[in-house]
Amino acid sequence: MQTKPYLTLADVKKIAVAAEAEAVANNWAVSIAIVDDGGHLLWQQRLDGANALSSHIAPAKARVSALGRRESKLYEDVINNGRVSFLTAPAPMADGMLEGGVPVIVDGHIIGAVGVSGVKSNEDAQIAKAGIAALN
Repeated sequence: MQTKPYLTLADVKKIAVAAEAEAVANNWAVSIAIVDDGGHLLWQQRLDGANALSSHIAPAKARVSALGRRESKLYEDVINNGRVSFLTAPAPMADGMLEGGVPVIVDGHIIGAVGVSGVKSNEDAQIAKAGIAALN
């Protein structure tokens, strides 16, 4: 039987603190969600001033990234390049097919993902990546 790493509560808190710090440093009001490898929510926070919709989109981006085992940007690019059939994906997947979901990869294993929503998509991804970088 194989074994794999997983996100502990301490890991999740490190990611959350670093992601929040990146958002605050840039004065970005966002929601941040962290999920395990099955897309189950482990952490969510909505910074002051973040719009209400971002609290729904951030976990969806994280779920898409964890379950798809890649950044959610890939799906946005596929759709923007004309493969609109991806828009018919079942909910909640369709809600998260925007840049800003980034998988957490340890020793080649996808162990979860971070989703951020509230600013430009590339900035959402920047925040997620800053959070994940705290694990190293």
